[in-house]
Amino acid sequence: MTDRITLGQLYPNAVSSPASRRTGSSGSTSQPAGTFDQLLQQQLDVRFSHHAEERLKQRGIRFQPEQLAKIQSAIDKAATKGAKDSLVLINDTALIVNIKNRTVITAIDSDSMKDNVFTQIDSAMIIS
Repeated sequence: MTDRITLGQLYPNAVSSPASRRTGSSGSTSQPAGTFDQLLQQQLDVRFSHHAEERLKQRGIRFQPEQLAKIQSAIDKAATKGAKDSLVLINDTALIVNIKNRTVITAIDSDSMKDNVFTQIDSAMIIS
């Protein structure tokens, strides 16, 4: 089972979850966000499994909104190529991503990657 992690949970200063963006405190539909960053945040659709969330916390891995957008773009590209489970390398972090569910399964920092073998993947992407 995967939990949807929002930017607000990983980064308290970031925009809140898509559900809270769609409805205001009164439950009515909110107006579109005004800034580019807010619009970008509304378009992000990357989930993190509970396991991945724990690994991010344990290993002190933090993603900026721009990095999350790059991860989403990589997922989009992998999906168009028919990938199912991908290794995504971004900076010094490796992510195993289930493409169909758009879910990060686990996150590995550079220290934990040494002498590691990645199995059950069908593609790999390097994000710069």
